[in-house]
Amino acid sequence: MRKKIRSIIDDNTTKAGRVFDYSIQFLILLSLVSFSIETLPDNSSTTIRILRYIDIFTVGVFTIEYILRIYVAKKPFSYIFSFYGIVDFLAIFPFYLKSTIDLRSLRVFRVFRVFRALKLIRYSRALRRFHIAAGVVKEELVLFFIITGILIFLSAAGIYFFENEAQPQAFKSIFHSLWWAVVSLTTVGYGDIIPITIGGRIFTFFVLIIGVGVVTIPAGLVASSLSKARVIEEEEWKEA
Repeated sequence: MRKKIRSIIDDNTTKAGRVFDYSIQFLILLSLVSFSIETLPDNSSTTIRILRYIDIFTVGVFTIEYILRIYVAKKPFSYIFSFYGIVDFLAIFPFYLKSTIDLRSLRVFRVFRVFRALKLIRYSRALRRFHIAAGVVKEELVLFFIITGILIFLSAAGIYFFENEAQPQAFKSIFHSLWWAVVSLTTVGYGDIIPITIGGRIFTFFVLIIGVGVVTIPAGLVASSLSKARVIEEEEWKEA
């Protein structure tokens, strides 16, 4: 029995597996659309009731899926604490929390419903590559974020010393300057805080040049890791 269930929920090469996969994908999309409609103002009572029924049905199916995956897993705890296990749990957690706690005072927990979108990763071969790619490039990404954090701090400190006397309200401290550093290094440049001194503008020029690299480096890392992920995935399919 367990082997048969595993072949349905884990093997999308069979007809039953494909039907299961497509059904879950449809329910995920339906759940996300209903969640989005729920945020519209002035929904009628009928609409609210329909959305409620959709939520109950989809969560019920996701819960059964979660329990079955634990049941068929060779190492249940490994699945529960894996990436997919955590995503599957977070997809249903807000519903049961809402049933036991008044979420009007804990609306932040409703944001966990968007984790249902991450469930699509398991059912899309292309999206699944991002999960593999993340494992391939995780060390490089950690190093990149550490360097980026250092650059943000140095940028905030530099602009503070250049602009503090000229704009004491905008650049009160290094902490206040962090917002400027983030939008400048990411080349967003909202323009709400701009340097007015010559030194500050020259410093900003170099920050913006560095920011171009900050934006392009992760794109290159992801592209390279996706290519490696495709090779890994093809090898796994051959072995299977």
